[in-house]
Amino acid sequence: IFLLFSLSFLMKSGCRWLMSFASPPFVLLQLFGCAAAAQVKTSRQAKGQYLSVNMSFAVGVMSAMYLCLGVSGAHLNPAVSLSFCVLGHLPWRKLLPYSLSQVLGAYLASAVVYVMYYDAIMEYSGGVLTSVGPNETASIFATHPAEGLSLQTKFFDQLSDSPPPSAAGEQVVGTAALLLCILPLNDKRNKPVPATLLPPIVATVILGIAMSMSYNCGGAINPARDLGPRLFMLTAGWGTEVFTCFDYFFWVPLVAPMVGAPLGCLLYFVFINWHLPDPDPDPDVKCQPEILAAVNMKALETKEDPHFNMAAL
Repeated sequence: IFLLFSLSFLMKSGCRWLMSFASPPFVLLQLFGCAAAAQVKTSRQAKGQYLSVNMSFAVGVMSAMYLCLGVSGAHLNPAVSLSFCVLGHLPWRKLLPYSLSQVLGAYLASAVVYVMYYDAIMEYSGGVLTSVGPNETASIFATHPAEGLSLQTKFFDQLSDSPPPSAAGEQVVGTAALLLCILPLNDKRNKPVPATLLPPIVATVILGIAMSMSYNCGGAINPARDLGPRLFMLTAGWGTEVFTCFDYFFWVPLVAPMVGAPLGCLLYFVFINWHLPDPDPDPDVKCQPEILAAVNMKALETKEDPHFNMAAL
């Protein structure tokens, strides 16, 4: 009830744009992602498995994209927003508001999931909210590294002599793969897909990344999806342990995707986009000046206002 009153107040106080950008990650995390993770973990995999969480996040991405395509162009990820700023598709002045809205949406989603599964979380954890140990519950909301990965290994893949693969390398590669797969979907020099098919295709890409690149640290390719829940857990009883556990791992899911996303853009443009032929001009656009001239000439002959006739164009 408090959250509903808060959302209503923000909508009425002129923050409608903020809530419209925050609602997609709210739906993505609360209705699907974190709720599925809570159900699987607290039931001890009796009501779902790891694949259930991956599929729920993919469905959440698709639903969130359909929800906000007409509002922000489906900006759900600060790393993707950063890449679009680098490419010139998004003004730099919008990067910070977009990112803060995404973090806010993730924070609110975590709060709703916590309320929904409060009894189950308390029963599973024995009433003690921790980030480590056999009964930890922080992994419901945020990503954690696998056992045996040092902090150096988490960020430096080939530079480390430690045998386990790099968690940050996983995040960099995963986010780069995300951008490498979604950029051609709307590239007119490539073979763009209809706008209505973008959400399911992107959701399938997310599902593939989650199923193949999440062993090391849960496939953290969205900084807002990780930071928002950590901020919530900080205020909900888990304490500062959510930031200090695993050798201060929290910064890796924040920095690595911001590196991987521009890298994916670079790979796409260097190896794909720059080698594509220029798109053929649209015949409708090509003949539009001739049509416009004919309409204006007819309007002059009949002494009509040409602005009324141009509406048909």
